[in-house]
Amino acid sequence: MLILRWVINALGLLVVSNYVAGFTVLSFTTALLISLILGLVNAVIRPIVLLLTLPINILTLGLFTFVVNALMIWLVAAVVRDDLLYVSGFWPAFWAAVILWLISLITNLLLARDKK
Repeated sequence: MLILRWVINALGLLVVSNYVAGFTVLSFTTALLISLILGLVNAVIRPIVLLLTLPINILTLGLFTFVVNALMIWLVAAVVRDDLLYVSGFWPAFWAAVILWLISLITNLLLARDKK
């Protein structure tokens, strides 16, 4: 199940790369690597950032989470070489976060249906 989610997230990165200007992923292999790094960043750094930004997140009724997700994508882009993953600024990272959230939502709904 974990490998399936990993592959779906990598495919999601390729979809984002095709539809968001300023967001470029080199290949599927690169998307797998980026997906792995993004998963690690989301597991380790994102909870700390969400805790620190909890007051503004409460004020915006959770919408600030999209900003945090965009910052995590931007962080991964800063760590990885530009020829593998290129994000030209905050807004491409933001729209990538929104599209990846939609893909994740659909994936979770479909995999939850398969469990029943």
